[in-house]
Amino acid sequence: MNDGYTGRVRPGGASDVRLLAAAEIRKASVGPMDNAAYLVTCRRSGAQLLVDAPADPDRLLALVREGSAAGRLDTVVVTHRHGDHLGALAPLVARTGAAVAAGEDDADAVEQATGCAVGTRLAHGDTISVGRLVLDVVALRGHTPGSVALALTEPPAADAPGAVPGRVHLFTGDSLFPGGVGATGGDVARFGRLLGDVTSRVFDRYRDDTWVYPGHGDDTTLGAQRPALPQWAARGW
Repeated sequence: MNDGYTGRVRPGGASDVRLLAAAEIRKASVGPMDNAAYLVTCRRSGAQLLVDAPADPDRLLALVREGSAAGRLDTVVVTHRHGDHLGALAPLVARTGAAVAAGEDDADAVEQATGCAVGTRLAHGDTISVGRLVLDVVALRGHTPGSVALALTEPPAADAPGAVPGRVHLFTGDSLFPGGVGATGGDVARFGRLLGDVTSRVFDRYRDDTWVYPGHGDDTTLGAQRPALPQWAARGW
């Protein structure tokens, strides 16, 4: 059954909402680069996690309040160090008291850029909790040294309309998009590392129905992108 979520949003527009058995996922676009921010809400506890705080803190606070009338925000996970993904971090943290998490190799740069302390430094294989939800941390090195993705897996007995037992919801930052991996500045070694991580840690691990929530633009699935992996490797970007 289609839950009505498409992942197509625009700056200044409404959020798109996906209701799962245990979680709610909201997507909003902010800023001139069509940056995506994703709010994950635990339906049992009301705890909330925001994936990236790119721009427009007022819009992001409104997004938080869509999931919690009280404006509860437990954690902001920064997917990587680039400024267009953390421009609203400091004011949002000041207004909500949220904790900050980032990949361990990007954490110092995030702190320097924002003045926010990174309380949790994430490594590949870690988990991060939001209420009763547990998200797996997937390090995808190459776009930046400390880029991370987060994987939320639907429970085996998921029974909400549109739920798919065992399906993964993967928040990839700028490491994986429809049509390719993230930018690596023409650096052959960085591209090889990123493609290698995306292949072994994402495509080799997760099913084709895995939904990909990227840091900009429209969503996709691993099944839609998998046939193009050889083409990405051959072109080198």
